[in-house]
Order: sequence, then structure tokens, then C-alpha cells
Amino acid sequence: MTGITRSSSELHFELRMQGFGVGTWDLNLSTRELAWSDSTRALFGIGNVEPVTYQLFLSLLEPRDRERTDQAIRRVAEGGGNLDVSFRVGGSPGSGQWIRARGMPRDEAGVRHLGGIVLDINEEKLLEAALRTRETHLRSILDTVPDAMIVIDGHGTMQFFSAAAERLFGFTEQEAIGKNVSELMPNPDRGRHDSYLARYRTTGERHIIGIGRIVTGKRRDGTTFPMHLTIGEMQSGGAPYFTGFVRDLTEHQHTQARLQELQSELVHVSRLSAMGEMASALAHELNQPLAAISNYMKGSRRLLSGSQDPNASKIENAMDRAAEQALRAGQIIRRLRDFVSRGESEKRVESLAKLIEEAGALGLAGAREQNIKLRFNLNPEFDRVLVDRVQVQQVLVNLFRNALEAMAQSPRRELIVANAEVADDMVEIAVSDTGSGLHDDVKPNLFQTFFTTKETGMGVGLSISRSIIEAHGGRMWAESNPSGGATFRFTLPAAPIES
Repeated sequence: MTGITRSSSELHFELRMQGFGVGTWDLNLSTRELAWSDSTRALFGIGNVEPVTYQLFLSLLEPRDRERTDQAIRRVAEGGGNLDVSFRVGGSPGSGQWIRARGMPRDEAGVRHLGGIVLDINEEKLLEAALRTRETHLRSILDTVPDAMIVIDGHGTMQFFSAAAERLFGFTEQEAIGKNVSELMPNPDRGRHDSYLARYRTTGERHIIGIGRIVTGKRRDGTTFPMHLTIGEMQSGGAPYFTGFVRDLTEHQHTQARLQELQSELVHVSRLSAMGEMASALAHELNQPLAAISNYMKGSRRLLSGSQDPNASKIENAMDRAAEQALRAGQIIRRLRDFVSRGESEKRVESLAKLIEEAGALGLAGAREQNIKLRFNLNPEFDRVLVDRVQVQQVLVNLFRNALEAMAQSPRRELIVANAEVADDMVEIAVSDTGSGLHDDVKPNLFQTFFTTKETGMGVGLSISRSIIEAHGGRMWAESNPSGGATFRFTLPAAPIES
């Protein structure tokens, strides 16, 4: 440094510091004369012969750092203590090199000085900024994740409380951190949780870590709700921390209850439809033999009209009664058939996408496990139809299940559901698969009652489905796909615009 007399040991010490990239400085608080070592000059980009002043030093700093640095130096110069200030030098605003200055005041020959060292902390600041960016990114992810996340220490004290946890439990992050996690539990779990943690710290025996389970949570207002809890463990500084991921199952349970209700409705309607279809087929088949019985009875009575048998009148009377009962049975069966074929139902305006979604939840269960790709290419312009919801869903569930069974052994498994507008104010729905397809000898009988290609099938599913569609004023048919598989198509009446 210029302007300061130093001993050989001081020079040797300064050279050693310069070897580590540490610069020295000295400020005469009376004259504002500033002395810098070569390393310090290099950090600030000042040549070895250029004079250095306090004003030059401040001018080298970024504008936003000048006043803050000057105040820090004045505060130490007037009140004592240690100086520790960081600032940026050179470059465009916000991108200069970071330097840290440390020092302390001293008296030298009756003159007050402030001196110390400067360090290049640019890498540390860049790392700090990267960590801050990563932390902000992580926080933004955690704020958007729908599952709540809570971190506790080994004693159950909450250390982190995500935004989703705030929404779920009703506590703010500031209110939750520092409290025991048992605040989020109803009894008896609330009273037992600390003992669970103590047992784990003592034995190390895991009961729920890494294993998801359904438990009950408690909100701030005291209400409870079902939730799925998964817990992970980590070590930091030799101490255990536990991260809990919480998913609210309230909506899930409502959905499950709705699906069970829908399934019950479908099962009920399916049974009625199957019975009706069987009754209709039986009526058609039995009506002919009953008519034949009646004719045979009448013919036998004419043969007996010339008989001299004393019991002839009684036999004629009995045969008349038998013929009447045969005709009566035929009338009963015809009325039953007429009742079934009418298929009267309550039709309402429904969303086709919603019908397919609900039917898919039942009919496509297990599709993911079978590696089946599902594609719903639905045009929202043709979404409203006038139908009986349960009956149409019965048709969709039957087609979905048939498609899954047809693709069970296929190397390529893809199910596509699409809709389109057709003439006469009708909407066409197509369910296409990549299964085994339709053989030529199967197509003519595909929709016939009691016809089936399954070992355990009854042969009424497609027959009932077509009856339902025809009762809605539509039609149903099947096609073989050129690339393999089959497509079942059916039409439904589009809902009037005023509806």
C-alpha cells in the first residue's frame, strides 16, 4: 500500500494474503485518503499507478449499492464496531462482480483509520442466487401441487406447511409451523401420535413410513374428513425429519358413492332388460305352440261330435275349456310382449360426454392394467342428446366391456370413442377397438337374442342394447375395421336447441 510505512513482517503477511486472492485497504478518516494493495486494485480494476480516493471508490460501485455502503462505513467510523458490507463493482446494473469488505477502526499516531480486507465473493453470490431461484421454483411447484405436504421433526413439530395444506386444514403456514402435527388429528390418534414417534425413535420399527393408508384429518374448525396419507423419512444433521403427503378423499368418496349408485341402477335396469328380452323371445316362441294346442283341441272336438260315448259331452266341454285357456295364455304372453316392446322410459336432455365418462368409470375398469390406450374424440357441438340416461349408459358399459374382452390377447390395444352429427337431427356414437374383429359367420346373428361367441355369455347384451337404441328412435350396427378390430355404431336423437 502506498502512503503507509510497514515492517517486513507486515509486507510478508500482505503478500501471503494476496496469494490467496485477499486484498487489503486502509482509509484515513480525517483526509479520506485511501490506500489499496495490488490485489485490491485488481479486484476493482484500477491500475497500480492510478491515485485512489474515497470518492473514486464509491463511483466504482453500482449506483444502488453506493449509499448503503457509504452509510455502513460512516456508522463504523463514528460509532465503532466492525465493518462487514457486500457490494457490486462494474458491469451492467444487477450483474456486477460481488466484493465483500471487512474492517475495523484503529488509531495510528493520533490519526483515526479504518482498514481491513476485501474478498471476491462472486461465486458465492451466484450460488446463493441459484439456490434462491431453485427454492422459489420448488416453492411454486409445492404451491400448485394439489396434495398437501407437511414436514415434521422427530418430535412431531411442524417445520413446513404447504399452500395446499393451508387450504385443506384451514391453518396458515405461520400458525402451523412450530405446532405439533397432532393438532391436525382427531382423537384417539391425536393423543397417541407422540407415543408413536417416541416408539419409532427408540426401536426404529416402521409401521406406516413408506406405506400409504387412509386416516382421518381434522380442520381448524373442528370438522373431520377422510384423507390418504403417505409418509417419507429423511435425515438432516443426524436428526430425523418426516414428510407427509395428504390427499383429501372427500370428493373421491362422493364419487365412489355416486359410481356405486350408478352401478346399482345399471344392474337393476340390466336385469329388467334381460328379463324383458327373454320374456319377449319366450312370448314369440310359446305363442305358436299355444295356438297349435288350441287348434288341435278344436279339431278333436269336431271328431267327438259324432261319437255315441256317454261321456262325449263331458269330453267336449273339457276340450272347450282347454282351448279357451290356451287362447288366454296366448293373450297374456302377447300383452307381456307388447309391454316389453314398448320400452317406455323417461327421456331427458343429457350431456353425451358425461354419459360416456360415467359409463367408462364402470365399463373400463382395469383398462390401464391391461395397457389399453383410451381416446375420447368427442365434439362438444354434438354433446346434448335426449335419452334415458341409465339405459344409454347400460349400452355403453356393455360395448366397453365387450371391447376390453376382445382386446385381451391383441398386441395393439386401443379403444376410441367418437361422436358426429348425422342426418335427421341424430348424433352418432362410435366405439372402436383393435381386438379380434368380427367373422363373416358372426355378423348376421350378432344382435340376435341368445346368440353369443363367449363361453359363459347369455347372448342378450347386444340384443338388449339394440332394443334400447331402437326404443330411442335410433339404430345400431357393427362394422369390421380395415386394420383389425370392430366398430359398433349407434344413433341417438339430438336435443332440440330450445332445450
